[in-house]
Amino acid sequence: MDIALFSSMLVFAVVMAGTPGPNNMLLTFSGANFGYKRTLPQMVGIPVGIASMIILMALGLSWVFQQYPSMQWGLKIAGSAYLLYLALRILKQSQLSQQQMAKPLSFFESLGFQYLNPKAWMMTSSAVASFAVAGEAYWESIGGLVLVFFLVNPVTGSIWVSFGKFIARWLSAPVARQHFNFIMSLLTAGCVVLLWV
Repeated sequence: MDIALFSSMLVFAVVMAGTPGPNNMLLTFSGANFGYKRTLPQMVGIPVGIASMIILMALGLSWVFQQYPSMQWGLKIAGSAYLLYLALRILKQSQLSQQQMAKPLSFFESLGFQYLNPKAWMMTSSAVASFAVAGEAYWESIGGLVLVFFLVNPVTGSIWVSFGKFIARWLSAPVARQHFNFIMSLLTAGCVVLLWV
Protein backbone atom coordinates (compact mmCIF):
# COMPACT_ATOMS: atom_id res chain seq x y z
CA MET A 1 0.00 0.00 0.00
CA ASP A 2 1.13 3.50 -0.85
CA ILE A 3 2.63 5.37 2.17
CA ALA A 4 0.77 8.58 1.25
CA LEU A 5 -2.56 6.72 1.32
CA PHE A 6 -1.71 5.05 4.62
CA SER A 7 -0.65 8.41 6.10
CA SER A 8 -3.93 9.98 4.99
CA MET A 9 -5.87 7.11 6.56
CA LEU A 10 -3.90 7.60 9.76
CA VAL A 11 -4.66 11.32 9.98
CA PHE A 12 -8.35 10.66 9.22
CA ALA A 13 -8.54 7.99 11.95
CA VAL A 14 -6.81 10.18 14.55
CA VAL A 15 -9.20 13.06 13.87
CA MET A 16 -12.32 10.87 13.80
CA ALA A 17 -11.45 8.64 16.77
CA GLY A 18 -9.82 11.35 18.87
CA THR A 19 -12.42 14.09 18.77
CA PRO A 20 -15.35 14.30 21.19
CA GLY A 21 -18.25 12.03 20.45
CA PRO A 22 -20.34 9.33 22.11
CA ASN A 23 -17.49 6.81 22.48
CA ASN A 24 -15.13 9.33 24.02
CA MET A 25 -17.77 10.72 26.40
CA LEU A 26 -18.44 7.17 27.63
CA LEU A 27 -14.72 6.39 27.92
CA THR A 28 -14.13 9.54 29.98
CA PHE A 29 -17.07 8.71 32.24
CA SER A 30 -15.85 5.14 32.65
CA GLY A 31 -12.26 6.18 33.32
CA ALA A 32 -13.41 8.58 36.04
CA ASN A 33 -15.80 6.13 37.68
CA PHE A 34 -14.20 2.72 37.14
CA GLY A 35 -10.55 3.31 36.28
CA TYR A 36 -8.42 2.27 33.36
CA LYS A 37 -8.28 -1.50 33.93
CA ARG A 38 -12.06 -1.95 34.28
CA THR A 39 -12.61 0.15 31.14
CA LEU A 40 -10.34 -2.02 28.95
CA PRO A 41 -13.13 -4.30 27.65
CA GLN A 42 -15.09 -1.22 26.57
CA MET A 43 -11.98 0.19 24.87
CA VAL A 44 -11.34 -3.06 22.99
CA GLY A 45 -14.95 -3.31 21.81
CA ILE A 46 -14.71 0.00 19.97
CA PRO A 47 -12.07 -0.88 17.32
CA VAL A 48 -13.55 -4.36 16.86
CA GLY A 49 -16.95 -2.80 16.19
CA ILE A 50 -15.45 -0.15 13.89
CA ALA A 51 -13.47 -2.78 11.97
CA SER A 52 -16.57 -4.93 11.47
CA MET A 53 -18.47 -1.88 10.21
CA ILE A 54 -15.69 -0.99 7.75
CA ILE A 55 -15.83 -4.53 6.38
CA LEU A 56 -19.63 -4.40 6.07
CA MET A 57 -19.42 -1.06 4.27
CA ALA A 58 -16.79 -2.51 1.94
CA LEU A 59 -19.01 -5.51 1.23
CA GLY A 60 -21.74 -3.19 -0.03
CA LEU A 61 -23.70 -1.87 2.92
CA SER A 62 -22.98 1.68 1.76
CA TRP A 63 -24.82 0.86 -1.48
CA VAL A 64 -27.78 -0.40 0.54
CA PHE A 65 -27.86 2.88 2.49
CA GLN A 66 -27.83 4.83 -0.77
CA GLN A 67 -30.70 2.77 -2.16
CA TYR A 68 -32.74 2.81 1.07
CA PRO A 69 -32.20 6.10 2.93
CA SER A 70 -34.91 5.13 5.40
CA MET A 71 -32.47 2.59 6.86
CA GLN A 72 -30.19 5.47 7.84
CA TRP A 73 -33.12 7.24 9.48
CA GLY A 74 -33.91 4.07 11.40
CA LEU A 75 -30.32 3.80 12.59
CA LYS A 76 -30.33 7.47 13.53
CA ILE A 77 -33.48 7.00 15.61
CA ALA A 78 -32.20 3.80 17.24
CA GLY A 79 -28.82 5.44 17.90
CA SER A 80 -30.49 8.49 19.44
CA ALA A 81 -32.63 6.30 21.67
CA TYR A 82 -29.62 4.29 22.81
CA LEU A 83 -27.58 7.44 23.50
CA LEU A 84 -30.44 8.76 25.62
CA TYR A 85 -30.58 5.41 27.43
CA LEU A 86 -26.83 5.63 28.13
CA ALA A 87 -27.21 9.25 29.30
CA LEU A 88 -29.93 8.08 31.69
CA ARG A 89 -27.69 5.24 32.86
CA ILE A 90 -24.90 7.75 33.57
CA LEU A 91 -27.36 10.06 35.36
CA LYS A 92 -28.47 7.18 37.59
CA GLN A 93 -24.80 6.54 38.40
CA SER A 94 -24.61 10.04 39.83
CA GLN A 95 -27.22 9.08 42.39
CA LEU A 96 -25.33 6.00 43.60
CA SER A 97 -22.57 5.81 46.15
CA GLN A 98 -19.11 4.61 45.04
CA GLN A 99 -19.86 1.13 46.41
CA GLN A 100 -23.18 0.92 44.55
CA MET A 101 -21.73 1.88 41.17
CA ALA A 102 -22.74 -0.36 38.33
CA LYS A 103 -20.15 -1.59 35.88
CA PRO A 104 -18.63 -0.06 32.74
CA LEU A 105 -19.77 -1.18 29.31
CA SER A 106 -18.62 -4.71 28.50
CA PHE A 107 -16.74 -5.68 25.35
CA PHE A 108 -19.95 -6.80 23.64
CA GLU A 109 -21.95 -3.76 24.79
CA SER A 110 -19.24 -1.50 23.41
CA LEU A 111 -18.98 -3.45 20.15
CA GLY A 112 -22.77 -3.39 19.75
CA PHE A 113 -22.92 0.29 20.59
CA GLN A 114 -20.89 1.04 17.46
CA TYR A 115 -23.85 -0.15 15.37
CA LEU A 116 -26.08 2.40 17.12
CA ASN A 117 -23.47 5.16 17.14
CA PRO A 118 -24.20 7.60 14.30
CA LYS A 119 -20.65 9.01 14.44
CA ALA A 120 -19.31 5.48 13.89
CA TRP A 121 -21.54 5.04 10.81
CA MET A 122 -20.47 8.41 9.43
CA MET A 123 -16.83 7.63 10.15
CA THR A 124 -16.83 4.16 8.55
CA SER A 125 -18.86 5.16 5.49
CA SER A 126 -16.62 8.21 4.94
CA ALA A 127 -13.50 6.09 5.42
CA VAL A 128 -14.54 3.49 2.85
CA ALA A 129 -15.75 6.13 0.38
CA SER A 130 -12.56 8.17 0.75
CA PHE A 131 -9.84 5.54 1.02
CA ALA A 132 -10.99 2.35 -0.72
CA VAL A 133 -8.92 1.92 -3.87
CA ALA A 134 -10.74 0.55 -6.91
CA GLY A 135 -9.55 -2.60 -8.62
CA GLU A 136 -7.13 -5.21 -7.36
CA ALA A 137 -5.98 -3.08 -4.43
CA TYR A 138 -9.54 -2.75 -3.03
CA TRP A 139 -9.27 -5.29 -0.21
CA GLU A 140 -5.71 -4.24 0.56
CA SER A 141 -6.95 -0.68 1.11
CA ILE A 142 -9.83 -1.96 3.27
CA GLY A 143 -7.32 -4.00 5.29
CA GLY A 144 -5.27 -0.82 5.68
CA LEU A 145 -8.31 1.02 7.05
CA VAL A 146 -9.02 -1.76 9.53
CA LEU A 147 -5.37 -1.79 10.62
CA VAL A 148 -5.28 1.99 11.03
CA PHE A 149 -8.34 1.99 13.28
CA PHE A 150 -6.92 -0.92 15.31
CA LEU A 151 -3.75 1.15 15.79
CA VAL A 152 -5.41 4.51 16.48
CA ASN A 153 -8.46 3.64 18.62
CA PRO A 154 -6.51 2.18 21.56
CA VAL A 155 -4.31 5.29 21.67
CA THR A 156 -7.11 7.85 21.46
CA GLY A 157 -9.31 5.77 23.76
CA SER A 158 -6.50 5.57 26.31
CA ILE A 159 -6.19 9.34 26.26
CA TRP A 160 -9.90 9.80 27.01
CA VAL A 161 -9.91 7.11 29.73
CA SER A 162 -6.77 8.62 31.27
CA PHE A 163 -8.42 12.04 31.16
CA GLY A 164 -11.36 10.56 33.09
CA LYS A 165 -9.01 8.88 35.54
CA PHE A 166 -7.16 12.20 35.98
CA ILE A 167 -10.44 13.98 36.67
CA ALA A 168 -11.32 11.30 39.23
CA ARG A 169 -8.72 12.79 41.59
CA TRP A 170 -11.11 15.68 42.18
CA LEU A 171 -14.17 13.45 42.44
CA SER A 172 -13.49 11.80 45.77
CA ALA A 173 -16.30 13.79 47.38
CA PRO A 174 -19.66 12.21 46.51
CA VAL A 175 -21.12 15.60 45.54
CA ALA A 176 -18.27 16.27 43.09
CA ARG A 177 -18.73 12.81 41.50
CA GLN A 178 -22.48 13.42 41.23
CA HIS A 179 -21.89 16.74 39.48
CA PHE A 180 -19.35 15.17 37.10
CA ASN A 181 -21.67 12.29 36.22
CA PHE A 182 -24.54 14.74 35.70
CA ILE A 183 -22.40 16.77 33.29
CA MET A 184 -21.27 13.63 31.44
CA SER A 185 -24.91 12.56 31.20
CA LEU A 186 -25.81 15.92 29.65
CA LEU A 187 -22.88 15.75 27.21
CA THR A 188 -23.88 12.23 26.15
CA ALA A 189 -27.48 13.35 25.64
CA GLY A 190 -26.14 16.40 23.81
CA CYS A 191 -24.62 14.09 21.21
CA VAL A 192 -28.21 13.29 20.18
CA VAL A 193 -28.90 16.96 19.46
CA LEU A 194 -25.87 17.11 17.19
CA LEU A 195 -27.22 14.19 15.16
CA TRP A 196 -30.32 16.08 14.17
CA VAL A 197 -28.82 19.51 13.50
